[in-house]
Amino acid sequence: MEASSRVALAVARERLEELTRDPSGLLGRARDVVTRQSRATTADEQLTLAEELFAVARLLESQPSLRRALSDPSGKPEERAALAQRLFGARLSPVANDVVEVSVRQRWSRPFDLVDAATELASEAALDAADARGELDSVEDELFRFGRIVGADQELSRILSDRKGPAAGKSALLDQLLSGRVSPVTEVLLRNVLTGSHVGTAGVAIERLSEFASRRRGQSVARVTTAVPLTAGQEQRLADVLGRLYGRTIGLQVTVDPSILGGLVVQVGDELIDGSIAHRLEAARRQLAG
Repeated sequence: MEASSRVALAVARERLEELTRDPSGLLGRARDVVTRQSRATTADEQLTLAEELFAVARLLESQPSLRRALSDPSGKPEERAALAQRLFGARLSPVANDVVEVSVRQRWSRPFDLVDAATELASEAALDAADARGELDSVEDELFRFGRIVGADQELSRILSDRKGPAAGKSALLDQLLSGRVSPVTEVLLRNVLTGSHVGTAGVAIERLSEFASRRRGQSVARVTTAVPLTAGQEQRLADVLGRLYGRTIGLQVTVDPSILGGLVVQVGDELIDGSIAHRLEAARRQLAG
């Protein structure tokens, strides 16, 4: 996103945060009563809010003329807000309408940024629900593990990454794979993100969700590949070393892959540290061949 869209998203996110936490003190609660301010403070309410915002994102994604109208910088903010109210007022909860109205009042660099913003705000609301349920850790882990499943299954990855594939078919497939096996929050996140027409590569989309959940926990993610499982003590020592190296808390997502033979492959963001035996053997082979 360009600067204006980043500012717009920050304003919308701040409003979402206001509406998903309890009012502070007696005065705050009294003000809500007087102003009839609605909030989504329970896990169920936040998950419903997430579903509503995902639905808005899907509609904007499928209707180019609508997203242009709701992000048109030549129009007045109140006119865009009035249009959003006519379109969504009777279909969304008061909290969802509030977030949408604040969003369309902002200045966006390009119309599709409004779609990305709605998707990100919906994901934030879903993670609010995970936090309220005490499931942030498990949701992050479920997203990571499902990403590994998709990455290891070429056919599944192809189906979920197919932009022309019907959303209903993808949703049915995800229901079969996830229903009753993961948190409702994980299911909402994956079903909504992976059925979008601009999902791109499914594995990358799931990875972004996993990193999003990790950042919500105040951590950066190190994706670690090892030839054999690490003990809890080894994982803690590695996390400590990486934390000192990067100057921030690092959470590990560990995958066992015997093909690397030994050592570790560690990826933090775009930085890759390949200390595997397979990598060293390949480097030695190239030196001999040269």
